[in-house]
Amino acid sequence: MATRRAIGDSSPPGSSPRRPADSGRREVPRHVACVMDGNGRWATQRSLPRTSGHRAAEATVIDVIEAARTTGVEWLTLYAFSTENWRRPDEEVDFLLRLVRQVVRKHAALLHARGIRCRFLGMADARIPAALARDAADLMTLTGANRGMTLTVAFDHGGRGDIVEAARSLIRSGLPAEDVDEDVFAAHLPFPDTPDVDLVIRTSGEQRISNFMLWQVAYAEWIFPPVLWPDFRAPHFVQCVHAYRQRDRRFGGVRSNVNG
Repeated sequence: MATRRAIGDSSPPGSSPRRPADSGRREVPRHVACVMDGNGRWATQRSLPRTSGHRAAEATVIDVIEAARTTGVEWLTLYAFSTENWRRPDEEVDFLLRLVRQVVRKHAALLHARGIRCRFLGMADARIPAALARDAADLMTLTGANRGMTLTVAFDHGGRGDIVEAARSLIRSGLPAEDVDEDVFAAHLPFPDTPDVDLVIRTSGEQRISNFMLWQVAYAEWIFPPVLWPDFRAPHFVQCVHAYRQRDRRFGGVRSNVNG
C-alpha cells in the first residue's frame, strides 16, 4: 500500500523540506499556522447552535488569508478539522463537511485571482464525501501554477498519523537505517517542500498542540490570543506577527555576542 499522501501533493518522495536556517529576528514569519479554536464557545455565548460558530468563522478565514498575504507571509496553514474531530456529533461533522465544500466553491475564484496556491493536508478518510474531495482537487488544479502565498488547509489531519505513514514509507523504501536522518525522514512526509512552521497562532486562549503538524512545529513560536476565532480579524493577526518579530529565535543556540 502506498504511503498516505496529502491531496495535491506532487512533490517527489525524495525531495527535502526547506528547514529554518535563520536565527534571531525575522521581519515576517515565513510560515504561519493557525489553530482555529473557539467556534463552539462563540456560538454558546450567543445562545446559538455550535454550527452558527462554524459558519461565522468563514469571514475570519478570508480576513486572515488576506492579512497574511498582504503582510508578506509565504505559507499559511489553517487547521480546520483534525482526525480526532470525527468523534464529534454526526450532525456537526456533516455540517462542517458541507460548509467546507461551500467555502471552497464560493472563494475559489478569489483565491486564484490573488495568486494563492491551495493545498489540502489530509482528506484521506473514506468518510470524506466524494463531492468535497473532487472540489478540493479542482481547486488545487486551478491554483497549482500560482506563485503567490501557499495556503494549506489541514482537514482530516493528524500529526501522529503523518509521522507513522512517513515511517511506513521509509520501511517500504528499503533504505538502511543508518542512512536515515531528519531530512530523509521529512522527505516522506506530505508536502515535503513545506518549510517548518515559524509561528503558530491558536485562538481562544487554549494552549494545546492538538496533534497539529507535530514534525513541522518543532521550533515554532506559539501565541495564544484570548479572542475566539470568529472574532479574530486582520488587526489581531498583525499583532501576532509583531509579537513574533520581538522574539529571539536561537534554535537551541546562543547569540554570537554572548560569552559563556
